[in-house]
Amino acid sequence: MKLRTLGRTGLKVSPYCLGTMMFGPAGTPDPDDCRRILHRALDAGINFIDTADVYGGGETESILGAALKGRRDDVVLATKFSGPMGDDPNRRGASRRWILTAVEESLRRLNVDHIDLYQIHHFDPATDLEETLSALSDLIGSGKVRAIGSSSFLASDIVEAQWISERRGLARLRTEQPSYSILARGIERDVLPLAERYGMGVLTWSPLSWGLLTGKYRAGQNTPVSAGRAKWGPRHMSDQAKFAAVEKIAPIADEAGISITHLAMAFVMAHPTVTSAIIGPRTLEQLDDLLAGTNISLSDDILDRIDEIAPPGTDTGVTDVSYTPPALAHTTLRRRPIGDRTAT
Repeated sequence: MKLRTLGRTGLKVSPYCLGTMMFGPAGTPDPDDCRRILHRALDAGINFIDTADVYGGGETESILGAALKGRRDDVVLATKFSGPMGDDPNRRGASRRWILTAVEESLRRLNVDHIDLYQIHHFDPATDLEETLSALSDLIGSGKVRAIGSSSFLASDIVEAQWISERRGLARLRTEQPSYSILARGIERDVLPLAERYGMGVLTWSPLSWGLLTGKYRAGQNTPVSAGRAKWGPRHMSDQAKFAAVEKIAPIADEAGISITHLAMAFVMAHPTVTSAIIGPRTLEQLDDLLAGTNISLSDDILDRIDEIAPPGTDTGVTDVSYTPPALAHTTLRRRPIGDRTAT
């Protein structure tokens, strides 16, 4: 694979990034199977690995750490923090207190002495971004982290983080990890242009839209739900607007002589701001199928036809964004108290 530069970090990474959410209880519980998937990916030229502390309650990082033994120097290793790691309300979020604890726990589970890319898994509205960036800057200074990034941040949060880093002399977020696929194109309006403006690398998750863009799940058919999909994507797997779009996209792949999976992956990689697309195979067969499409590129005619079905800058059906801002999640932030609603 032809390596790409990850934003302005100077790191060279593969256009496919191996996501490991399926390593462990969510998909592939046998550590030996996970190790085989990892090593097959590395042997095929993938050198970018993404995980998170919250996957499997830490089990995924432990499985990955064991599987990486002897090959740590071959990879750019990324993990994430801020998800809940137990019932204690202080074992989550993006406070300095938790960040300094979370990084040590991830280093221990991964069995490494540093993390190449440490990402804020979700925006934490309860913590001042300056505190978060200050703690992350200290981790870079200590050598435990090489670069920092965000995941599923709103455009406004990205701008604020960049502004704080510039004004306070703190480390910058060097990457963003958003959801992006044919069916989830909302980030084309603002997040991707901002990433280009600030020189941020972009590693996208769910390029196959929770499996809908594999062609295995079609309208009117029973849709099997894996453990991981049951937790993370039930709404998307029952969204009729998404199924309708897939029925229109499938013929385009057929006419091009490629699978809908390869069409979907090539679409994501066609965007000039995307550095890597995260793939999350559960089996060696799934990985091999994805690897078979690495050299496929789409013509302008095919991209134009996709634009007609899923217009640029729009999300089809239920949005794939995994972070809902407080103003949308809590009705109390959108409604005045009853006694204050009467105009005077």
